[in-house]
Amino acid sequence: MRIPTVIVLAGVSLAACSSPQQTAGTAAGVAAGAVVAGPIGAVAGGAIGALVTAPGRPGFCYRTDRYGRVLYKRYGQPRAVRC
Repeated sequence: MRIPTVIVLAGVSLAACSSPQQTAGTAAGVAAGAVVAGPIGAVAGGAIGALVTAPGRPGFCYRTDRYGRVLYKRYGQPRAVRC
């Protein structure tokens, strides 16, 4: 009974670090992988979905204003700053 609890808590703590886009990409990857290849495909699809929809470059965060909105450059790319 302890092991499932630890697994659930680890998953919840990792989910708190992801962006809404990455969560949606992971869910879509799990669903598509499950349809194509069953449980193993769901795991692979979830990992691929999370990697593909990860925000920008590692070590960089999006610059936001004081209301939490992402700031964009002149041509539509989000501004990134070192985290």
